[in-house]
This record gives sequence, structure tokens and C-alpha cells, in this order.
Amino acid sequence: MAEYAQFEMPTWKQIHKMLIKQSKKILSDHFIPNIIIAVTRGGWIPARLLSDLLEVHNITTIGIKSYSNIATKMNQPIINQKLKILISGKKILLVDDVADSGESLQLAKKHILKQNNVELKIATIYKKNKSKIDPDYYEKTIKNWIIFPWEIKETSRKLLEKNEGAKLNKFTELKLKEAYITKELAKYFLKK
Repeated sequence: MAEYAQFEMPTWKQIHKMLIKQSKKILSDHFIPNIIIAVTRGGWIPARLLSDLLEVHNITTIGIKSYSNIATKMNQPIINQKLKILISGKKILLVDDVADSGESLQLAKKHILKQNNVELKIATIYKKNKSKIDPDYYEKTIKNWIIFPWEIKETSRKLLEKNEGAKLNKFTELKLKEAYITKELAKYFLKK
């Protein structure tokens, strides 16, 4: 359980502040993407927020699967949803929530760069020290597991399974409380 003892649990307000800061960096680089590509599922919400902040209305997704469970990586990431639009000749901002191992972003980058004359930059909220890829834009380097506000139910259940309990245990309850989740809401999330 020690590997799960330290979590980063950003609030919606913290996420929004980090993305406002990031959008200013992107604009100061004079990089205005034609298309934002979200790495699903983690990149959906940051991509949408950056779309609003950068006033870029063309968003699409690429699906990459890297984890089979919380902190349980697959041998290698796979593309489970290819791009559905042509992006040749475009400026692309590839967005994910975190550059963890960096393998998902490497795979997405390789897939995107197969199209001709693409200018690509990568943005994440967090970057882990062990990442094999350095995003062009990120707001915080971290080593801990991150529980984002858009994945609390899913992560809560996986934490509970990892902690070998069929009911809400003190560990999970404390971790959720740190994320500003009430005991009632935590029980709702953990309901089977």
C-alpha cells in the first residue's frame, strides 16, 4: 500500500489556473494550433479547456491505452482510436493530462507525424521525472500518482480493489477526503 500512500489531487480550480498559465505560455510562443488533439481519455478535459483559452475550435481525439488498472501499466501502449481527420499541413497541439512514462505520447506523436508537413507541440498539465518525452508545455513535475477531478469514481474503485477491501476502508476514505470528497460522495463512488 505504500506505493499509493502519496497522491497529488488537484482541484478544478487548480487545474484551471495551471491551464490558464499554460495557455499564456503557448500564446507567448506564438504557437496558435489549427487543431487540438486530445489523448483520450485523460486529455479530453484539458484539451477542451485549452480550446476555450486559446480560442481554437477544431478538436479531435486519438485513443491510447497504457494502463490496465491503477499503477498497472500494460507492456506497451496501443492505439485504440486512430485519428479520423486529415491533419497534413496543420499546426497541432497534442494534449494529455500527464506525461507519465511518456510512452503514450511517443506513440501518439509517431502516429501524428506520419502525416505530411505537420508542426507538432505537446502540452500536459503534469510531467513525471521518468517520462521518456518532454512536453513542450507542462506546469508541474511530480513523482506521485495523480487523481484528477474527472476520474474520482473510477480511481476510487480501483484504489479500493488494490487495497483488498469490499467496503470503504479508512485509507481510501482519507485519500478521498484529501481530494475534498465527502464521505457520502465517496460511498456513492465506491458503490458496486
